[in-house]
Amino acid sequence: MIILDTDVLIEVLDRKSVRGDKVLQRLQAVKEDIKTTAINLHEILYGLEKFAKPVKEVLLLPVLDYTRRDAVLSSKIELEAERKGITMRRTDAMIAAVAMNNGAALYTFDLKHFSPLRVMGLRILT
Repeated sequence: MIILDTDVLIEVLDRKSVRGDKVLQRLQAVKEDIKTTAINLHEILYGLEKFAKPVKEVLLLPVLDYTRRDAVLSSKIELEAERKGITMRRTDAMIAAVAMNNGAALYTFDLKHFSPLRVMGLRILT
């Protein structure tokens, strides 16, 4: 399974984005399920409503819910990052936990925020 991060979704939804076109080509070639998280859905819908026209296609994407198990792991991720002096957005820890708990790779362009989580087992596609 591959989970699409918000920054990847933004590129895919931008019909003029060459980067988004490359993502779509790559995703069409894989045999894995493509999903996003409820957290990413919130971020993308918020941005679309605030800065652009709503895009109904995003609502067709399968969504993984944020569960109790994810809350436990994301709190550990955030605390571990804090102990190491790494600033981590809470929503990034939550998204990473959903991916890790579902055995999914996270497709993101935001390596600054997610790369430190590779040591905890987060698989990242870029």
